[in-house]
Amino acid sequence: MSHINVAQDEQHEHIGDIVTIKLKKGEWEVEISCREDRVKQVIENVLAGMNKEDVKQDGKHIEKRGYTTCKGLLEELWKEKWFSNEHTLSEVHGELAMRGYNYDKTAVSHALTDLTREGVLFRVGSARVYRYIQKRPPS
Repeated sequence: MSHINVAQDEQHEHIGDIVTIKLKKGEWEVEISCREDRVKQVIENVLAGMNKEDVKQDGKHIEKRGYTTCKGLLEELWKEKWFSNEHTLSEVHGELAMRGYNYDKTAVSHALTDLTREGVLFRVGSARVYRYIQKRPPS
């Protein structure tokens, strides 16, 4: 009489199951299909690839730098001339989120206020509906 380990047999059945997972990080959106038993490893590999210092996007070479402050990121947006048009707090917050940085709106608001006081940005409008635009172009 032959003994069959039911737990081992059930596990063996699940190895062949293919799962599909969608990941979104910043501007990246990835759909992954792999065996169920390899999900963790595949996701770790994909995320590691997304975190590379140098990334090619749409044929352009983009160098990712380790900006740690919200103000530093906003200064980078200013250098890219993103503030050449007026933007609300929500738009600025959304742009940072699209780039993979999830700062609280309060932190973004404080950083915008700091840059306004320093003469980098100009604030248009009234309280709670301010729009921000560059006061001077980046040098």
